[in-house]
Amino acid sequence: MEFFEAVGVRRSTRAFLPRAVPPEMLERILEAANLAPSAGNLQSYEIFAVTNKRKRENLARAAREQIFIAGAPVVLVFAKHPALSAERYGKRAESLYSIQDASIACAFASLAAAVQGLGSCWIGAFDPQAVRKIVGAPRGVTPVAMLPIGYASERPRPRERRELEELVQRVE
Repeated sequence: MEFFEAVGVRRSTRAFLPRAVPPEMLERILEAANLAPSAGNLQSYEIFAVTNKRKRENLARAAREQIFIAGAPVVLVFAKHPALSAERYGKRAESLYSIQDASIACAFASLAAAVQGLGSCWIGAFDPQAVRKIVGAPRGVTPVAMLPIGYASERPRPRERRELEELVQRVE
């Protein structure tokens, strides 16, 4: 699938079939996330791949009861790990770069899922401390996004988008 086609087919999927994601497909998603650009190429983030049903249910509860999350066979949790870039970037690593690094990796994972015919949905509304506890993240590693992934049992329609003339401020 060509890049612009992948971007065009990616949708926020909130209903999944009870079918496992093959390990090789998950590996390709994780490899794509690993190739995401990061500040100073320091990759100041961690990825937790959650397949355990009970933990996925707990993640769904921690995400303001977004129960559909538990229906995905795998949930990737992207967490900032600012200590990995703090030596080079100081406070900016904590307040921005590690969050950006985790977010870019999550976006790459979402596109990698779409290219392989899988659905996903970026989740930002959750209790980060509850999620940290569920995945067993060490102190200093804080979740910033979750990405449930699986075979979609729905076909979300494209949503209205802002016109480029409204969105883009062209500076010459």
